[in-house]
Amino acid sequence: MKKLFQFSKLTVLALAGTVANGHAQQKTAKPNIIIVYMDDMGYGDVAAYGGIDYMTPNIDKLAVQGMRFTNFYSAQPVCSASRAALLTGCYPNRIGIHGALVPRSKIGLSDQEETIASTLKKSGYFTGIIGKWHLGDSEKFLPLQHGFDYFFGLPYSNDMWPVDYDWTMVTDTTKWRGRIPPLALIDGNKTLRHITTQEEQSMLTTWYTQKATRFIKEHKGQPFFLYLAHNMVHVPLAVSDKFRGKSKQGLFGDVMMEIDWSMGELMKALKETGQENNTLLIFTADNGPWLLFGNHGGSAGGLREGKSTTWDGGVKEPAIMRWPGVIPAGTICNKLAANIDLLPTAAAIAGAPLPARKIDGVNILPLLKGDQHANPRDHMYYYYQKNSLEAVRQGEWKLVFPHRYGSFVDGVPGVDGWPGKSRPDSTGLALYDLRRDPGERYDVKDKHPNIVQQLQQLAEQAREDLGDDLTNRPGRNRRSPGTL
Repeated sequence: MKKLFQFSKLTVLALAGTVANGHAQQKTAKPNIIIVYMDDMGYGDVAAYGGIDYMTPNIDKLAVQGMRFTNFYSAQPVCSASRAALLTGCYPNRIGIHGALVPRSKIGLSDQEETIASTLKKSGYFTGIIGKWHLGDSEKFLPLQHGFDYFFGLPYSNDMWPVDYDWTMVTDTTKWRGRIPPLALIDGNKTLRHITTQEEQSMLTTWYTQKATRFIKEHKGQPFFLYLAHNMVHVPLAVSDKFRGKSKQGLFGDVMMEIDWSMGELMKALKETGQENNTLLIFTADNGPWLLFGNHGGSAGGLREGKSTTWDGGVKEPAIMRWPGVIPAGTICNKLAANIDLLPTAAAIAGAPLPARKIDGVNILPLLKGDQHANPRDHMYYYYQKNSLEAVRQGEWKLVFPHRYGSFVDGVPGVDGWPGKSRPDSTGLALYDLRRDPGERYDVKDKHPNIVQQLQQLAEQAREDLGDDLTNRPGRNRRSPGTL
């Protein structure tokens, strides 16, 4: 009996060791990384950030299970520039990308630039993008030529098609819309079909979600990177039958509810395939709301202005990140972070080398782990237009430089998918304390001349490095985009 007991004890210990080793292997396996990137979603468009009259329970659950950022920024307040920043870890003006590239653009993302996808491939990741690309629509510029193994989606924004605001075809070639090509749905490098109707637009979120959940299930045997770039909530808004008329906020709320459903499907697929605990899931957006479109344009959550401006309403974004066992659940991070930080953070997680060329992002993994003393991002530059340095932030202080912009304050907002009118405006030099004045209403530069001087010095470093059209500085370290 004694020998039997000893044998049983040893067996239990051996089994325990086997289980422990299994857990160790699971813990040390390279985690999957998923970035869900919304289009034109403002700081106030998610319930966890103050969105009202529609429910986003899955995104709210993500926030409860992960970390919600309150000072997360896009590098620029417009489509192509923001996406270039996210994927390369660079201020987009460093790599020659600005604005929103039009169909048949002669420029695009250079093949000399490394992306998150090409960086992670060095560590054995399978990489995919589903949704909006918008970094050049010629085959030379498409995702498969920039480190992605898989692409299904649109080459640019869903409003870049020969269809008017009333959903009728535009055939008059004297108008811009009448001269652009049909909106292509691309699989790999080939056009699968053209999107020509409201009904087809209404299926985009569903199609993307189906492709994304299939991607998760098919690649569970190796680490993967998935970039799910929704075309919504960019106008024209469109929603499937399953959510049409479901919210109290009209079509915009319906679309947000469908996006929330999509997030739920992703989370379900991760759980069902046993990958929930080994996946960093990130939910954020490219720039602030397009206020020009009124009730179809979303909310900046009380921040000043919106898309196409470097006031915080244009560049401050919701950002929620979940990684069970690494990111403390139900936490809030008030530290400064940006979309350009996701590449170096992903590289650190995967053990991949950083790009050979200079990047501007920093590794925010210490923030994700809950290190309250970490402060990896000391400051942030607000560039817009081709290469205009319009502001700089350090800590709670934001110094705005004199520049002109299109304002939505006292403008005429659009209704039901039709654009309104903005008005030209300008600002002089101004200092804002974003901790006490997140709406950027009260200029306090006369009370804090030392802070103004400190931020001016930071701006000079940027002008020397990246240049500044507002002060006619070319910069020493700017690179050219890809060209045809």
